[in-house]
Amino acid sequence: MANKELKLHPDEFKLECTTVWAFPRRGNWATHKSDWRGNWAPEVVRNLILRYSKENDHLLDCMIGGGTTAIEAKILNRHITCVDVNEEALERTKKSLEFTVDNKAKQRVQKCDARDMKFIKDGEIDFVLTHPPYADIVKYSEGKIPEDLSNMHDIDKFVDEIEKVAKELHRVLKPGKFCAILMGDTRRNKMYQPMAFKVMERFLKVGFVLKEDIIKRQFNCTATGFWVNKSKEANFLLIMHEHLFIFQK
Repeated sequence: MANKELKLHPDEFKLECTTVWAFPRRGNWATHKSDWRGNWAPEVVRNLILRYSKENDHLLDCMIGGGTTAIEAKILNRHITCVDVNEEALERTKKSLEFTVDNKAKQRVQKCDARDMKFIKDGEIDFVLTHPPYADIVKYSEGKIPEDLSNMHDIDKFVDEIEKVAKELHRVLKPGKFCAILMGDTRRNKMYQPMAFKVMERFLKVGFVLKEDIIKRQFNCTATGFWVNKSKEANFLLIMHEHLFIFQK
């Protein structure tokens, strides 16, 4: 892709310095797109990469999804390994990387289950950042890919599988380095389900320590009409935040 009209950086950007992040307008530079359901904002990824890694570091996103992490890593001169079980996600990521930059950052895109990444060596990675599915809130493969965690409805079983991911991330990460996970909560039968904290507990269980718990405000949720009326009628609040956990090995 020619770069004559391709803007590689946001017009305005500041490094976040508090535990509450909010990005009302989603970044549209480079090849970023917002049509992959549930993908995280480029502003989140850029903040994480700049704060927890340096140029020429080796990054890992083990659930690459729409490719947001890969784009930012390439722009910011970080090598990255991109993993997903979904071929559609991998092809989309490859396409999103079809632009040129003035650096030597390398991208490795591979189909793999995040619970078993044998091709990555122990202690090979400098920084992990990823945005897992929130159980089956968004079903990315509609049951067609058995190992896809977004097919799991039972929250406790989902968290059991996330623990396996956490073990692998702990294995491949260098000592002292960081792992960032964005995770949300949900409701079942009108009752709040603290899925993010359940996930956090599993990362602590496998040996990570918690450096930060960042509250990320959501702006892409519909808070009008049907759901507002439902919220009032059934007396429950609409969930408009996620937890961005920063763990350290």
